[in-house]
Amino acid sequence: MVDNTLGLVCPVCNSSSFLLKYEATYVYSYVIDSDAPGLNNTERFFTFLYDDREQTATKQFLECTSCGATYLCCFNQWDHNIGVKDLQDAIYSNCNLE
Repeated sequence: MVDNTLGLVCPVCNSSSFLLKYEATYVYSYVIDSDAPGLNNTERFFTFLYDDREQTATKQFLECTSCGATYLCCFNQWDHNIGVKDLQDAIYSNCNLE
């Protein structure tokens, strides 16, 4: 969490403290074999040694750290062309999602 100096303002509480959050849901698959579930696991099962992973859902949003208001945004690639205007537009385009 960082108090920004960019000029972003929450329309609900007028705070300028935000987090950009990325939420993702994955389905992990493990081949059932003779020693442990998953071809990459031997003798013990470690969930991080999966055979396949499929992303089933994603959500990106700004969250005001003062009041908890959330605002959808979509940034597939963060670069220097994304700035305050883009973030503030995301806030005002969908207002509070709660």
